Amino acid sequence: MESGAGKHWTEEEVKALLSVWSEKNIRKQLHGTLRNKGIFIYIAKRLQELGVCRDWKQCRAKYKNLKYEYRTVKYAHNSGDVTKTMKFFHDLDAILRYEPVTQLAAEENGRCSATETQLNTSPTTDSTQEIPEDEGDIANSTPAALEATQIKKETIDIDDDSISTTSEDRSCTPVAKRMVGTDNHIPLEEAQNHFKVITVNDTGAGKHWSDNEVRALINIWSDEKIQQMLEGATRNKEIFEEIARRLMKRGIDRDWKQCRTKYKNLKYEYRALQKENEHLGNPRRKMRFYDEVDSILRRQPLGPSSWGCESSSLLSVGDVTANTGSLSIKRKTWNDEVSPVPLKKSASENTILHFQKLLTERVHTVTEGKKLLLERLCKQEDMQDLNRTQLYADPSAIQQVPAPAPAAVAMAPAASDLKLGKKVNEGKTKEVYELPDMPGCVLMQSKDQITAGNAARKDRMEGKAAISNTTTSCVFQLLQEAGIKTAFVRKQSDTAFIAAHCEMIPIEWVCRRIATGSFLKRNPGVKEGYKFYPPKIEMFYKDDANNDPQWSEEQLIEAKFCFAGLTIGQTEVDIMARSTQAIFEILEKSWQPQNCTLVDLKIEFGVNILTKEIVLADVIDNDSWRLWPSGDRSQQKDKQSYRDLKEVTPEALQMVKRNFEWVAERVELLLKTKSQGRVVVLMGSPSDLSHCEKIKKACATFGIPCELRVTSAHKGPDETLRIKAEYEGDGIPTVFVAVAGRSNGLGPVMSGNTAYPVVNCPPLSADWGTQDVWSSLRLPSGLGCPTTLSPEGAAQFAAQIFGLNNHLVWAKLRSNMLNTWISLKQADKKLRECTL
Repeated sequence: MESGAGKHWTEEEVKALLSVWSEKNIRKQLHGTLRNKGIFIYIAKRLQELGVCRDWKQCRAKYKNLKYEYRTVKYAHNSGDVTKTMKFFHDLDAILRYEPVTQLAAEENGRCSATETQLNTSPTTDSTQEIPEDEGDIANSTPAALEATQIKKETIDIDDDSISTTSEDRSCTPVAKRMVGTDNHIPLEEAQNHFKVITVNDTGAGKHWSDNEVRALINIWSDEKIQQMLEGATRNKEIFEEIARRLMKRGIDRDWKQCRTKYKNLKYEYRALQKENEHLGNPRRKMRFYDEVDSILRRQPLGPSSWGCESSSLLSVGDVTANTGSLSIKRKTWNDEVSPVPLKKSASENTILHFQKLLTERVHTVTEGKKLLLERLCKQEDMQDLNRTQLYADPSAIQQVPAPAPAAVAMAPAASDLKLGKKVNEGKTKEVYELPDMPGCVLMQSKDQITAGNAARKDRMEGKAAISNTTTSCVFQLLQEAGIKTAFVRKQSDTAFIAAHCEMIPIEWVCRRIATGSFLKRNPGVKEGYKFYPPKIEMFYKDDANNDPQWSEEQLIEAKFCFAGLTIGQTEVDIMARSTQAIFEILEKSWQPQNCTLVDLKIEFGVNILTKEIVLADVIDNDSWRLWPSGDRSQQKDKQSYRDLKEVTPEALQMVKRNFEWVAERVELLLKTKSQGRVVVLMGSPSDLSHCEKIKKACATFGIPCELRVTSAHKGPDETLRIKAEYEGDGIPTVFVAVAGRSNGLGPVMSGNTAYPVVNCPPLSADWGTQDVWSSLRLPSGLGCPTTLSPEGAAQFAAQIFGLNNHLVWAKLRSNMLNTWISLKQADKKLRECTL
């Protein structure tokens, strides 16, 4: 997968790139250049003149691919292997023949690394150099190793326009392919056990890390608890999953592999600059985010840890090769047995045994410490996940879990330790404070105050802050779990929550299902109760002096607002309008099981200062909507009951407070469902397991339990029907997915013998797929068994069935629709900007 590439490079496109590359001035600028973004922008412009539409990232990625392949082939030729070849080799040879051949290697941080070696350098040079700490199992650089590890065409690229010692024309430190302390080469078939090349396809990193995303990652990395875990961990998947969750709460969608790869990239680049400082001069001029990374790593050793230091309380057991004079030990994860230590002739066997014992004890200490810290950090998330793990259980059976102590909150200071910065803003019902210990986040503190008519009526209502905070936290959690991007991070206390710092867009977005309130005044002739299909979207400019006038889309676009560097144009207005409708529909669907009608909703959006994305911000509490139990306006439970008061008395305020408490109690039920359901995947053969696992994984994204079974309708029809009866007997709604290739009898047999829905999802082969699929499509009369070839499509089909009665599943489906639409809208905007 090429960085930034949306389609394969055709032969004509490559020839055009080579023609531009071959120009003397282009070659001169590329050779030895670190900051090369400007060069590739120029190359992309030249290609457009030749009729090739490629951006600068795509050009740079293809340039690196071609150069990498050329050097691999050239090295093979100089080593005597003339059978290795590539397309355009002679064209590249004419360009690169005078440059030194580079023995390419790839290490776990995902970058191409190389050592510039003259053509006559022996491929088996016996030289072992120091491995940078925490950089993973680094392989040597011979072509044989490249073949053994099946290096992909393109490795993970560094940040845009960043300076690195590992750019395409620089080299990183090579490591000879030898076992430490022995003279024997590692056998080719064992090479993959000693190192792994992480590429774009391995890590899932399909897009470049923006500066704001890197800053957010560094901010999380700077937490002392996270640093402590990372220093003492070898198996660190759980840590990076936690980091990925924290990034997601800030509106950054990165998986744990991408986070780990970026972490290692930054760490490796920093340490490479530290070691080559004398040659490179000021490292701050050579690496982006140098100061931030330096503040984290300056107290950590740059080289391998010293095993002789007995005073250390934590042993860095990660991906490190440690040496103690005559001892060398290869890195191992703590699930592996400690291998015998390669020993020089002067070391004794007793020393080896003592060293192994010491290593085992320290690994155990680190393991236990990491587990305890992770449990502490993730305690709140586990409590929040209780409802999801019991998603299909009877809500009455779910035990009440006490609120977590502030000290158990992950990734943030405890409530008693939370340091408040300056007050960012103060509204009628809340205050916003900076959090110095959590850059990019703010504390939203609610007030015991209720207002109406732009504060024309204002009263203190004891307990309102806690009620509003509970309502907002539950609503945002519901939306966030569905997949809506929000500023909400977590509930901090009874009256406050932590949110991503946003620059607020001064527009109130209102979505209406039923005509009532101010709409009737502005639209004479419309009767109260008129229903809008689809919901009616309106926007109001926040201006208390002018009573929040209604605006049109054209007014908002022409205002040319710019927040956190994002200009509000047509695309952004469309995204907010579409998001408003989706958010309303999700909340409307969520209130229906409680026989409550969501009449209308008022929300606000902001631009996350770190990610530059538009997210749902501010609050959604009982001031934000109209809620009518049983659809009866006279039973209204929202703030309208306060607005309608002719006179505010203590008794009247108590009535209003009871309404707010009623909503706060029931809003917690929005996170639960009484509906049950499951997917049962029946495969005709164990060979179909990988296909079925994809269905199960897709079901998990919708929160739907999925079971896998093996049965053949041809070879064991009685067993197939027995399994069918087993799932029919327990009363849980079930969707059967039949996975059978060749002659698919499984789906039709199931469909003809059960009233439950059945969907075919055959794993088609390249040879007979076009013929085999007809056994799933051509069915006898009386059978209703649809067919989908996509495993994800089968899971979505099941989710759409369960979503009819499960608002949590429906919310995920609706959010997926919205996010797909937004991604297409943003892609169109980028394409138009590129064309213009």
